[in-house]
Amino acid sequence: MDWKYRWKNGYRPSRDEAAKNPHLLDESQFENEQDRKIAEETTRKHLGVPAATLDEDQSILPHAASPNGKV
Repeated sequence: MDWKYRWKNGYRPSRDEAAKNPHLLDESQFENEQDRKIAEETTRKHLGVPAATLDEDQSILPHAASPNGKV
């Protein structure tokens, strides 16, 4: 299958690299940020990388209560 986008580093990343890197495609080939986001999502599907979630930056472990009772 021929891929229509240029890779950011000039080569197709492995699944591990793609999962760690937020941007896989060369930015100069897109006219706006919305087009780039759609292409990045499509690329992740093509590579078999799970889609990012809205809460992926949050810890999965519960946080301890602060001593003064405020969170």
